[in-house]
Amino acid sequence: MTGKSGIRELKGIGEKTEKLFAKLGIYTAGDLLRYYPRGYDVYEEAVPVSEAEEGQIMTVTGILYGRVQVSGNRQMQVTTAYVKDITGTLKVVWFNMPFLRNTLSGGGLITLRGRIVQRKTGISMEHPEIFYPSEKYEEKLHTLQPIYGLTAGLSNNAVSKAVRQVIEGLDLSRETLPAGLRLKYGLAEYNYAVRGIHFPEDKEVFYQARSRLVFEEFLQFILSLRKLKAHNERLSNEYVIQKDDRVDAFIQELPFDLTNAQQKVWQEIAADMASDTAMSRLVQGDVGSGKTIVAVLALMNTALNGYQAAMMAPTEVLARQHYETVTALFEKYGIPLKTVLLTGSMTAKEKRRAYDRIECGLAKIIIGTHALIQGAVSYDNLALVVTDEQHRFGVKQRETFAKKGGAPHVLVMSATPIPRTLAIILYGDLDISVIDELPADRLPIKNCVVDTGYRKTAYTFMKKQIAEGRQCYIICPMVEESESLEAENVTDYAKALKEEMGEDIQVDFLHGRMSQAQKDDIMERFGRGEIRILVSTTVIEVGIDVPNATVMMIENSERFGLAQLHQLRGRVGRGRHQSYCIFMSSSKSKETRERLEILNKTNDGFKIASEDLRLRGPGDLFGIRQSGLMDFQLGDIYQDAGILKEANEAADWLLKNENEYVQKMSDFETISSVII
Repeated sequence: MTGKSGIRELKGIGEKTEKLFAKLGIYTAGDLLRYYPRGYDVYEEAVPVSEAEEGQIMTVTGILYGRVQVSGNRQMQVTTAYVKDITGTLKVVWFNMPFLRNTLSGGGLITLRGRIVQRKTGISMEHPEIFYPSEKYEEKLHTLQPIYGLTAGLSNNAVSKAVRQVIEGLDLSRETLPAGLRLKYGLAEYNYAVRGIHFPEDKEVFYQARSRLVFEEFLQFILSLRKLKAHNERLSNEYVIQKDDRVDAFIQELPFDLTNAQQKVWQEIAADMASDTAMSRLVQGDVGSGKTIVAVLALMNTALNGYQAAMMAPTEVLARQHYETVTALFEKYGIPLKTVLLTGSMTAKEKRRAYDRIECGLAKIIIGTHALIQGAVSYDNLALVVTDEQHRFGVKQRETFAKKGGAPHVLVMSATPIPRTLAIILYGDLDISVIDELPADRLPIKNCVVDTGYRKTAYTFMKKQIAEGRQCYIICPMVEESESLEAENVTDYAKALKEEMGEDIQVDFLHGRMSQAQKDDIMERFGRGEIRILVSTTVIEVGIDVPNATVMMIENSERFGLAQLHQLRGRVGRGRHQSYCIFMSSSKSKETRERLEILNKTNDGFKIASEDLRLRGPGDLFGIRQSGLMDFQLGDIYQDAGILKEANEAADWLLKNENEYVQKMSDFETISSVII
């Protein structure tokens, strides 16, 4: 077996299972080896009953108190028991397991492990594993069981078995990092790391394995960036664009003054586009700092110079909103530029019409999604590409545009606050501009950090806001490491909320398993005010600008990193009305409260990102990914900031001493696979 062997060669994988693996992007043994667990089921020490926390999987040890009872009907039988220790009593529930009434009648200590949930009658542990006698739990204590991302029809056990076969069947002894580098940074061997990431014997093995693989992932990315930067520096400016006086006149006519930061960034962009080399610039600006108007100035200036300019957005809804904003601005101020929208969902006739206008040069500004770089699009003289949130304009896209004629200026816009020390590494191929002040008329968001006992009060507050004509978001985290359960969580929450809010308030939901068309439909209806409360997972982190939305409530906020919570909060506070963010936490930990209080005290994204960096500890590595900022397989730029800096240092050393190794690793494709 080799890394390129098809997974059909593995025992137990037939045609049907092969198709299921293909849905996860797994076709070969190598793919399977690199399909790392999303998390781990960690068998921790039992806690006192009084410390059981809602939303957590926990273990308790005690004695059964009272009788074990069975209720319900043939479709759903519910077995209820109570376990008691010196700190309190906990209700325990199992579904369709009536035989437990006899099994659990023997008395003595019992250990139970399951999820703690909040119901109307209080907290309870649902469908736990049973360790009886309780000494049996000692065998599993401190062990880690891998949890993989799944698709319908494929079990965690099936993935785990397949991975184990690959690890046993492949020769993993070939080392990929120079020995001196591993020694300097205390990195485990590749063989040990691969086994340890999939099946760690304990937490220490997991940490060592993960550190090695994250280091290598960051190192490959940074070397690719260095190569790309060198390529950019040699890229001469094919489109020298001077600043047009009509842009200055447009700025003067706007009903608001640009902030000093906006003016400074606009001058930097204008200087780049008139220089000897093509622009490659990142504009970082906190949510609501006014990046869009700066991008509009760049698009407009390019078009007034006679060239074409394109703006690429991550979703069709956002692309359409940008198109409508630009069109309305140009109409209002009499700017004679033709703007065209191009998205994947447009009809064939609409697309052909757009293609014709783009190819003949009639369309000067083109706004859309990835449809902008599809094969059927042919540009007349494309000189500028602006990519909005969540898009990294990588080599593949640059090559695609180059084939369509020339090497355009590139402007990347990001609302994700990253401390400058990390930004310099992560955006090593780009010059960086920062818009670090908010417009004067923007009201700061009012925040509060509360426990779950505040939920009813929060609902009442939302009703009041809705009565005043406003709208609300509620964010639910992915409670389980399974996309199917993620969807159930949101739909169940929305169903319960509809009952709570009544028929007059329109509630709907959004989650990652919906098709893009479904997501767009929901967001458009929310944007039009037809939906008053939107229950969603973090898929709305980059969404649509809804100035009328004034309340954001984030359930289980302790499950997210501070930077991501700040990004979510940025969905509100976009209009003239006072906005509010409610961080709801079920955690009783002092550290969690301290972390969330940072969000309570400041709306400054860069300050929050720095605090996020300072407060992260290795214990946070278990469970959901914290930032989701870059689509690294394992690395998290906040969690692993120290490793990122070491990898950057190692890249410097390699470039000086190991040129052969650098040539092997620094493949342009690496950077193209990482999406911001």
